[in-house]
Amino acid sequence: MPTALITGASAGLGREFAWQLAESGHDLVLVARGTDRLETLAAQLRAAAGVEVEVMTADLADSSDVERVAERVRDGERPVDLLVNNAGYGLGGSFLRTSAREEVDALTAMVGAVLVLSRAACDAMVPRGHGAIVNVGSVAGVMTSGTYSAHKAWVRVFTEGLARTLARTGVTATVVNPGLTRTEFHERAGWKASGAPAFAWLSADRVVADTLAAVAAGKAEVTPSVRYRLASLGLRLAPRALVRRASRRF
Repeated sequence: MPTALITGASAGLGREFAWQLAESGHDLVLVARGTDRLETLAAQLRAAAGVEVEVMTADLADSSDVERVAERVRDGERPVDLLVNNAGYGLGGSFLRTSAREEVDALTAMVGAVLVLSRAACDAMVPRGHGAIVNVGSVAGVMTSGTYSAHKAWVRVFTEGLARTLARTGVTATVVNPGLTRTEFHERAGWKASGAPAFAWLSADRVVADTLAAVAAGKAEVTPSVRYRLASLGLRLAPRALVRRASRRF
């Protein structure tokens, strides 16, 4: 069976990736900070899908934990065929209210870890001639919503460049740019998104299904739903002054 390693696997999109990949016959390596939630999910996946599930407790804001996960990705005796860099979080405050330590930790988890783990995956997958990397970005990456937008903008551009670099190696890289998605993310971040209209929300299963379809097709980028594809196009084409004004609402 192929093996997928998923960061931020205990909740939200990470949990949905775990379920859909298990149901498609992938063994799993689940990475997150909370051991109890990971172990519970692992037991459920083993019972429901009959797959092998390995649990790794790691805080990707800690560079030593990032390197420990990277070593697992590089392990040639237990190859990882699909890497899903999903771990991420919002700080719930403006740059003037968060501490430098909080910002550096977020940068490490959402940018540094993506770079290190993607490189580890390339080191392992390219010599084998097959594999895939998925990096979870966001529509926020074309907005100006603080450092979270900056992190996700980096993820998008990095992944597009990586996809070009990996051309003809048998390894692919795909960035997914979800819009508002019904998970625990906004509540945990303390972001007030509840006022958004019902049509603005995506389901986690739709986002993950669209992402895995894009991976199978070898696409470098996917933005689930027509409405968010149009919104992203508009934001990319609009004058940046307008984008800055629009971003104040989020």
